[in-house]
Amino acid sequence: MAGKRLSAWFVCGGKYHDIDYARVELLTLLGEQERIRTRMTEDYRDVSILDKTDLLITYTVDVLPDEAGASRIRDWVASGKRWLALHGTNSTLKYIKGKGWDAPRSAPLFMETLGSQFVAHPPIQPYRVELTKPEHPLVRGIEPFDADDELYLSELHPPFETLLHTRYSGEAKGFIESDWATDEPRPVMYIKPVGAGEVLYLTLGHARGKYDMQPLMEEYPQIERGSWKEPAFYELLRRGIRWAARLE
Repeated sequence: MAGKRLSAWFVCGGKYHDIDYARVELLTLLGEQERIRTRMTEDYRDVSILDKTDLLITYTVDVLPDEAGASRIRDWVASGKRWLALHGTNSTLKYIKGKGWDAPRSAPLFMETLGSQFVAHPPIQPYRVELTKPEHPLVRGIEPFDADDELYLSELHPPFETLLHTRYSGEAKGFIESDWATDEPRPVMYIKPVGAGEVLYLTLGHARGKYDMQPLMEEYPQIERGSWKEPAFYELLRRGIRWAARLE
């Protein structure tokens, strides 16, 4: 394949998920693109990596940059770059004994850049992912599918263009903000413009193994692979990587 080498920064780390599984799957997909060479870290501490980065890909849970890092990331995207953000990138969690899981609004610039902040999800069970913009190149030809995944109920920071959505009305048990009675489309995949650049956010991708809920519990009772079981999810990831690298 002709063309220059492209440098990717892949941030993959966090809590309560099978990060090892997601890491291997995503590195394998990145490896399919011979022009992309990838540097991986578990967090955003070395944000100077962006100085030599063409595309950013993140799969994190409760991993945030500091204020200076969030500003640097926003400026990098706004300069014309692209960021593929996956699953829990927009999450920050705090467990309050006797009440449940809270979503502190402690990183406003980071969440505004992403276009949303995770707040809660109902119990994991299959839900229908529908096409909002079926003619958009990132989703064209994808059929609606059932995702056995965490259905993200988020605080939204538009404007953005929703490509995939689902619907949910009900309770998010275990979360402090548990009442989601309004039946409205919930974005599953969207593009958020940031200056001259863009963020592509895909909320799917839950994975959890036997030991991933420590120290809250010693062993989790089942292995969860969420949307990683769906061929459509892998197609969305491949398209998202090519989009971020401007190979589409």
